[in-house]
Amino acid sequence: MANSNEDQTNQPTNAPDFLAWHVIDKGEKSFWNKVGAAWKHKDDKGFTLQFEVVPINGRIVMRRPLDDPRS
Repeated sequence: MANSNEDQTNQPTNAPDFLAWHVIDKGEKSFWNKVGAAWKHKDDKGFTLQFEVVPINGRIVMRRPLDDPRS
């Protein structure tokens, strides 16, 4: 049973250090879809990954978020 004080989504509340993108190459074009995010651990020895979906093909690319929150 979950503690009522815990965040029920298990998602960190601070902004992510990286965004996870699923990239599929089709010919000369690449299609990027955001699939999750990553947060650095305080000890700088690892990351916590949170995925909304897990792709079965293509690749996952981790990139730093842009300053514009609309992106």
